Amino acid sequence: MKVPLRDVTGKVIDETELRDDIFDIEPNEAVMHQALIRQLSNARLATARTKTRGEVSGGGRKPWRQKGTGRARHGSIREPQWRGGGVVFGPQAGRNYRKAMPRKMRRLALRSALSVKAREGQVVLVDKLEMAAPKTKEMLTVLDGLTGTSSALILLPERDDNVEKSVNNLPHAKTLRAQYLNMVDIFGYDYLVLPLAAVKVIEDVLGQ
Repeated sequence: MKVPLRDVTGKVIDETELRDDIFDIEPNEAVMHQALIRQLSNARLATARTKTRGEVSGGGRKPWRQKGTGRARHGSIREPQWRGGGVVFGPQAGRNYRKAMPRKMRRLALRSALSVKAREGQVVLVDKLEMAAPKTKEMLTVLDGLTGTSSALILLPERDDNVEKSVNNLPHAKTLRAQYLNMVDIFGYDYLVLPLAAVKVIEDVLGQ
């Protein structure tokens, strides 16, 4: 697949060939969905907590005698049907929401997602993305030239404090190292901004 190569001003300066086995495969929607659900589940924290009838306070004695009152028999006012009683089948802290997925399927999902973005023209290649110092205003100008007012995920080949700090205060943009590419971030932003060095990292990771 051939994609235009731009400079930081957004001007097309060349054309680059992307690997078809990563950026131009037939997307597998089922695997993409499974990978997305897996990532969201693995990030979930089991903080919700309810008490069972053995944990709520009170209810130490029988509310009334077993027979002769005309009322239903009860052994404790902390039974689930009573107000203030325990909860049946409620959420419990420490529940494990993690889901497993084979590595080949995870890579297939990422290749499918990148192919979707590339086919929709939402992959922007730049020859390099560097900044001499952290400047949010300069980064905003760069993104305006590359993606306009749309949101953008900037993939970096390695840590770059100047670029990362320049993007931190922009609500519609985010930086991420290419080796940590994931489904939530890919579909959480309109465009993927890829320096050529980041493309090499992605191809090394997903081309195995």
